[in-house]
Amino acid sequence: MNNNNRPPRPENRPLTPAEQAAARRRAARSKERRRRKRRRQRILLLAAFLLFAVLLAVAAFAIGKNLAGTGKIPDSSSLPVSTPEPTPTPTPEPVVTTVKVSATGDNLIHDALYKQANRRAGGSGFDTAVGYDFGALYEHVAPFYKDYDVNWLNQETLVTDELEPSNYPCFSTPGDLGRHMYDLGFRVFSLSNNHTYDKGSAGIAATRRFWDSMPDDCLTTGLVSNDDDDSAITLQTVNGVTIAYLSYTDHTNGIPQPSDAEAHVILSSQTDVIQRQVSRAAELADFVLVGMHWGIENSHTISDSQRAMAQQLADWGADVVIGTHPHVVQDMQWLTSADGRQVLVAYSLGNFVSAQSVGDNLIGMTMTFDLTKTQNPDGSIETMVSNGKAHPTVTHYDSGYSNITCYFFKDYTEELANRHGVRSNTPAFSYEYIRSVLETNVSPEFLDLAA
Repeated sequence: MNNNNRPPRPENRPLTPAEQAAARRRAARSKERRRRKRRRQRILLLAAFLLFAVLLAVAAFAIGKNLAGTGKIPDSSSLPVSTPEPTPTPTPEPVVTTVKVSATGDNLIHDALYKQANRRAGGSGFDTAVGYDFGALYEHVAPFYKDYDVNWLNQETLVTDELEPSNYPCFSTPGDLGRHMYDLGFRVFSLSNNHTYDKGSAGIAATRRFWDSMPDDCLTTGLVSNDDDDSAITLQTVNGVTIAYLSYTDHTNGIPQPSDAEAHVILSSQTDVIQRQVSRAAELADFVLVGMHWGIENSHTISDSQRAMAQQLADWGADVVIGTHPHVVQDMQWLTSADGRQVLVAYSLGNFVSAQSVGDNLIGMTMTFDLTKTQNPDGSIETMVSNGKAHPTVTHYDSGYSNITCYFFKDYTEELANRHGVRSNTPAFSYEYIRSVLETNVSPEFLDLAA
């Protein structure tokens, strides 16, 4: 069939020039179509090759990244399967809290001290209306107490705004003294001693009103209205650590408890009461600090009764025993309680300040120690007393009990010692005399002459 819509050409008839030209044009067009087809095929083949090469490179890069550094190309069965790691649970840590404590001996306010304070306030020494400035008495030791969380003091004399100041043998001290001690940083005042009954029931009531007027964080111990309940135990919480305070005295200078007194002391002979209170305090607090006004005045020798009582207090639950009353220093010691605790005992801290007339009475010490509470993740609690140290003090005055002031031994000098007014009664008193008294009576484990 002829599909060209042209009239048939007789067989063997020669092509006309026009037909020959048309044939050549058809042949040329056919050749051009074949050439374009081959070019498209080459382009498609090249594109397919390039695409394959790119895919191959991407796959190689991914495998190489996963296997970096191994030098191996494992088969597909050995390729690692990525799984998310679980978030680790934090390990609970114990909570450890340490409270730094200082304890200082007898704050024994003779008339020379409060008369000096009155003159420094602008009075004559007897002019109570102008008040009292005790700053000079403590100015050299004041910075020390700022470094402690708790400062404990044996306040040897009654402090009151109501009674006239008075000297030995029945003391009464102006309220400005108590306020100044608070300003120095003291917060716990032990009131159980041989002078607590010096002014009878009126003195007890007046001193209680004074201490009740102080800020809420000012605490007292040892002068109680009831032996039988927890009110006799003074509690203080510092940085989550609870401390219980108790204080007792050997005697009250022969003065009986006033029948109409609103409060009283507990004597060291009342061991049943003391045992009950110390044991109860150990239940209420993390630490129990017991003040003991005991021993023999003016003696560096620790009595058998002191040692026996210290061990009993440790066995009943005390953690620290703070001894006062002898007016001279006695040694410190670690005791082991019945339940295995290490209990710190200072048998006598001596005087803090006074106007006594014998050299050894003017040498005292401040005890420092750490109370550490550890709360474990399982809820159990561990407690420890550590770092017990004795920091010696010297009360200095010039001739005639003038310019009375207190120094830490580390700040005291040979020049000051050589002009001390006490040399008229204790000629041997000197810088080396002070050092000898301390080194003879306080163990090197505790004695810190340089701090």
